Amino acid sequence: MPPLDTPLWLIGLAGLFGYLVGSIPAGVLVARAFGLGDLRKIGSGNIGATNVLRTGNKAAAALTLLLDAGKGVLAVLLAAAVIGPDAAQAAGLGAFLGHLFPVFLGLAGGKGVATFLGVTLALSPAVGIATCASWLAVAGYTRFSSAGALGAAALAPLWAYAWGAFHLIAVLAVMALLIFWTHRANISRLLAGTEPKIGRKE
Repeated sequence: MPPLDTPLWLIGLAGLFGYLVGSIPAGVLVARAFGLGDLRKIGSGNIGATNVLRTGNKAAAALTLLLDAGKGVLAVLLAAAVIGPDAAQAAGLGAFLGHLFPVFLGLAGGKGVATFLGVTLALSPAVGIATCASWLAVAGYTRFSSAGALGAAALAPLWAYAWGAFHLIAVLAVMALLIFWTHRANISRLLAGTEPKIGRKE
């Protein structure tokens, strides 16, 4: 963690701001705007870009990915500019939690991968790029989006260590553990050989 130079109430406010930003259900809004129906009733029911891709609309999936990542970037950069680096981490974690447990959808959200990548990029571009590259490498090799997510999450704290961003290790480890938790069903399907590959409709 960075030095806590900011009053705790301001750090809490940054976390709340991040949570509200992260709670915006980009995938649901994009699917509706593209006339794809209720995303929660399509494919896996997840509100993220991978499930949007299962509709066959690549543009909608790409926009969802950018918006979900953008939530994390926006929360971190605004908190860093207005308050400081300690608040930026709180806002980033808040945005991630908001995507997982959005207040606007009764706390039933997505798996957090895109928002996690956005937060990581905003906190440290070097660590974020390495983490995104990890996702691309694992997902590209296995053709499983979930495997890419798990690989990127597991490697993110290690990339932070490698780049000397020791203050980010704790927050990245917390998000990584939550990503493994949100992907618990995917892990079971991967082990059973029944996980759908990228782009496959369910």
